[in-house]
Amino acid sequence: MTFSREALSAVCDIDFPTHKYAFEVIQGKRVVCIWERLSCERHLKDLLRQDTDGFPYVFDESRADRIFRWFSVACVHVRGVFTGQNIELLPFQKYDYGCIFGWVRADSGRRRFTHAFNEIARGHAKSTGQSGIATYGLCGDCYYPPGRPEQRVFEINPHIECAAYDKEQAKIVWEDARSMASESPRIRKQVDVGRGYIRHKERGGHINPLSKETKNKTGLAPSIAIIDEFHEWKSYSIYGKIESSLGKRAQSLINIITTAGEDATNSPCKQEEEFCKKILSGEVVDEKYFVNIRQLDKGDNPHDKTVWPKPNPMLSEDNEYTRILREEIESEYNKAYASGLISKINEFLTMRMNMWQAESEKKFMSGCMDQYRALGIPRDEFLTLVKGRKCYNGLDLSRTIDLTGSGYVFNLDDGRVAVTAHGFIPEDRVKQHEHSDRVEYRAWAKQGWCTLTPGATVDYKLVLDHIHRMEAEQGWQMAEICYDPKSAEYPTQDLERDGYTRVEIRQMMSDLSEPTKWFRTLVLEGKLVHDGSPLLEWCVSNAMEISDTNENIKLSKKNKDDTQRIDLLAAVINALVRAMANAHEAEPEELTEESIEAFYKEGSGQEE
Repeated sequence: MTFSREALSAVCDIDFPTHKYAFEVIQGKRVVCIWERLSCERHLKDLLRQDTDGFPYVFDESRADRIFRWFSVACVHVRGVFTGQNIELLPFQKYDYGCIFGWVRADSGRRRFTHAFNEIARGHAKSTGQSGIATYGLCGDCYYPPGRPEQRVFEINPHIECAAYDKEQAKIVWEDARSMASESPRIRKQVDVGRGYIRHKERGGHINPLSKETKNKTGLAPSIAIIDEFHEWKSYSIYGKIESSLGKRAQSLINIITTAGEDATNSPCKQEEEFCKKILSGEVVDEKYFVNIRQLDKGDNPHDKTVWPKPNPMLSEDNEYTRILREEIESEYNKAYASGLISKINEFLTMRMNMWQAESEKKFMSGCMDQYRALGIPRDEFLTLVKGRKCYNGLDLSRTIDLTGSGYVFNLDDGRVAVTAHGFIPEDRVKQHEHSDRVEYRAWAKQGWCTLTPGATVDYKLVLDHIHRMEAEQGWQMAEICYDPKSAEYPTQDLERDGYTRVEIRQMMSDLSEPTKWFRTLVLEGKLVHDGSPLLEWCVSNAMEISDTNENIKLSKKNKDDTQRIDLLAAVINALVRAMANAHEAEPEELTEESIEAFYKEGSGQEE
């Protein structure tokens, strides 16, 4: 939908902060994700729907301005370098708060939205903002009857609930609100603040922490319920009790504020986010639910810092706090990706990029598989790239009834690393494995990605023959055969007798950690190239990681009997142990008549 300044100016003050922010988003002046754009489109569309049949809401700029002034006059920072200073809301906050508090029913003047869902990255003063809303709910929240703006109606005995899943989290917003009430002369005049309570002196009411540990939740009657860090909630139970209590107040509000989380499968927050996205996309109509979601778009590269403002709108501003925030994000980014630990990378993606993690944090390539796939090239092109090159072979000889892998790693002249791998599986067990593993080994064998060995067990001779064939057909110079001595000591003796150099690769975490991290780093930096093998990709996607107290990691299956196999990747990692040790080893220069002649001239001291 298109919006013109002329059309909007006819129904509102387009320069009012809430409208101005939304219009700038639509004009492309702010870097936002698709969901924030849809939120702004919804707001502008609703402005044009005012005074039309069937749309019972109007935007009251005085109500939105009231919450803005509450922050600037009454609220002070209670944390960080700005402690004690009055709070000036930034444009993105004036959009969110303006929408939540500015939209009202035309017939009563009461607040339109009963629910608000706001998902944003860490570092955007969420707790401070919610503390300001909590104190506003206790002291300043009201509504104006239509046509009588001077007759403000305050709620008697308002209940503001600072809700979180556990007691300690619930206390964060509550304690910030208590500090804010104590430090602000404007608020302190209206409330009594004690060690365990915040109460209004004249109208009664309170600000309370609420969690699963809170007793007697059946009598809830919240004026405003702040749902803090919803991604940490394990169930809907407390939320359900809060929601069922709505309707007891003139204009109740459930205000959800959160970052993304790590459990995209079972989290109630993720389920709520999916519902909210349907509201923004128009699949579901809920006129009483405000939604704004700030996160990276699908396909965005977290290494591209130009997209960071999408989950971090504060980065679009120019102030001291923004500069501090950018330094913090860059520091966490550098530490996470330098560590090579998926747990730290996941934390950065979740907390700073606001990206839900659909896989377990122990998945080796969680969040990186799209980048891995993008580094694949056609097989013919790959074979041309590595034709005649020095190669490190890695073997993962599994049980003779299972999948076996032979990996090949090449250090390229441009600093990239090329990898491929071939699988071997007993022909008599293919049907059983296709059923248990849920992959098509026979189709992959026809395409040349694996070999079906005759009988019920893997014939290791065919594995060794494959190494000979690659050397003969592709000219690969097998520098070393890298093997696990526990499983491949005997089979590889034949290779040693044929003149190959064998190198034992101990399957110890301390030996495998750096090459394993290096594989992931190569993917993240775009320095890996592979031939698109679906079997290798399947193994890469299956791999879990385990770590020790020294942050060493090692690949693992989910459990020893798991059918999500990783054998081809394990073979590649064995080869990477030695390829990494020789990563800066130059390829031997090809001898030509010109180079030989130049060599002799240099040795004899002749002038060219």
